Amino acid sequence: MSGRARVFYRYSPHDDIRFSVDAKAAPFSRPINGLPHGMPTDARGTMTISHWSPGKKQGRRAEASVDCLVTGGDSATLSAVVTKSEDPEEIGERMGFSVKNGGPGKGRFGFSWAVSNVDVVDGHATFPHVGTCMAPAPFASVTKGGFKVTHAELPPLPAE
Repeated sequence: MSGRARVFYRYSPHDDIRFSVDAKAAPFSRPINGLPHGMPTDARGTMTISHWSPGKKQGRRAEASVDCLVTGGDSATLSAVVTKSEDPEEIGERMGFSVKNGGPGKGRFGFSWAVSNVDVVDGHATFPHVGTCMAPAPFASVTKGGFKVTHAELPPLPAE
């Protein structure tokens, strides 16, 4: 899954929001306690997130390391952990993304902090942890650039 694009986000229609992704499946490459082989959705790669708000005359840029990728036809869901950011509090945070193959008018992109991933605790909104490959549907349309999703079936489980 790869590409770079500018997307249209309905709630910030004048903002310049861009994502670039270069992710590849790396099944069972991240062993952890309780999962000695890792997961079939383990992945490697990089992402760049850029958001400029002309109305506020401010923006932010972040880089992240892809840790999970799963495809289904012309769509993909992935997650990445922030490694560099203009906001130091974001470093180490996992974010979820979804992609629909295509360029302007066809491609779409979703990002976890925009329209989902909110819990209500004692009547107050909280933003819980994003797990691997957790993301909303690709709700934002691609306006410039595009993404290429190459589907791959999940691999068989490793022999014990």
